[in-house]
Amino acid sequence: MPTEDKNNYKYVFVCGLPRSGTSVLGRNVARLENCTGLKNTGVLEDEGQFLQDVYPIASEHGGDGRFGFDPRTHLTEASSLLTPGNVAKLLSSWHLYWDKSKTIFVEKTPGNLLMTRFLQAAFPDSYFVVIRRHPVPVGLATQKWKVNVTSLYNLFDHWLRCHELFEEDRRYLKNVYELRYEDYVEKPDRYHQEIAAFIGTRVPEPSREDKFHTVTQWHNPSGLRVPERVMEGTSGSYNKKYFDRWSKLLTESFFKHYYQHIARKYEPQFAKYGYSLTKGLGIDEEVLRDRGKTSAAIGALYCFGADVGAFLRRSWAWTRWYPKQLIKAVLPGFVLVAIRHVRQRSSVSKSGANAVSS
Repeated sequence: MPTEDKNNYKYVFVCGLPRSGTSVLGRNVARLENCTGLKNTGVLEDEGQFLQDVYPIASEHGGDGRFGFDPRTHLTEASSLLTPGNVAKLLSSWHLYWDKSKTIFVEKTPGNLLMTRFLQAAFPDSYFVVIRRHPVPVGLATQKWKVNVTSLYNLFDHWLRCHELFEEDRRYLKNVYELRYEDYVEKPDRYHQEIAAFIGTRVPEPSREDKFHTVTQWHNPSGLRVPERVMEGTSGSYNKKYFDRWSKLLTESFFKHYYQHIARKYEPQFAKYGYSLTKGLGIDEEVLRDRGKTSAAIGALYCFGADVGAFLRRSWAWTRWYPKQLIKAVLPGFVLVAIRHVRQRSSVSKSGANAVSS
C-alpha cells in the first residue's frame, strides 16, 4: 500500500453488467493521465473481486446473469462488511497491482453496479463510471458461458433487477458518470474526454511506441494482449451480430413463439431505459402483436420449457468442465504455468503465421 498523502488519491470504479463493455472501458479509463488499473494480476480480466476476501465474488451468488437475484450482492453503507479492517484489506489487496506513481486508481468489476454505496463509504473520494448495454446483446452474450447458461427471459429479468437496484442507489452517490455502450462504441474519443474531465484528468497524447501486457480470459487460454498506453478500439459490429441472431430467433426459430412472448412481455419495461426489443432491428413488428393466442398459462409454459432446456445445457457443460478444474487443482503450480506459456507461444506463432499469409 502506498505511503503518500492519501488525500490526493481518487478511486474510480467502472460498473456495469457482465458483457456490457466494462473490460475495454475500464482499461481505457486506466490509460488516462495519472490513472492506473489493476494489471498483471493473473486473475480473470484483472478484476478486483478475485484479489480480495472481504466480500463474496459473483460466482458464489449464482454467477453472471444470476448474482443480482441474491440480496447479499446488494451492498450499501449499512453492510456489516464495512469495517476499518476490511477497508484496509481491500486497499492492501488492490494496491499491490496498481502503479504507485499514480494517484487515480481504477478498478473494474461488473458486480460494482450493486456495490456503489458500499464502495463510496469505503473510499470517500470515489467516482463511478457506469456503462449500460442493450439487454439483447447482454443476454445472448451471457448465454455463451455454458457452465452457467440461463434462460433468456431470466437474463432479461436479471438485467432489469440490477439496473433497478442501481437506480435506487444512484441518488445516494456523489460522483456518477453514466453512458451507453451503443454510444461509446460510436464515439469513444468523445467519452474518453468527458470521463477524463469527470475524474479530474485528461486524455494523454497519442504514443508512437508502446508496451503490451496480457489479460487473463476464461474463454481464451492464451489471454488477451493489450497495449499499455494506446486506447483500445471499439466497434458496433458485436451488437449487430447479436441483433441479427435475435431477429432470427423471433422469426425463424422453432421456438419463435417463446421469443415473441418474452419480447411482448419485456418491451414496456425496457422502454423505460430507452431500449426496444423490436424497433430499429429490422423486425416486422406485426408478428409480435398479441392477438390473444398466447395466454398467461401458455406463456408460463414457454418459460418453464426454456428453464428446463437451460438446466440440461448446464448439466452437460458441467460434466465436461468439472474434470478439467479437478485436474488443475491436482497439478502443481509450475506445471500449470508451463502449460499456459506453451499455449501463449502457440497463439503468438499462429498470429505471426496469419500475418505473414495475409
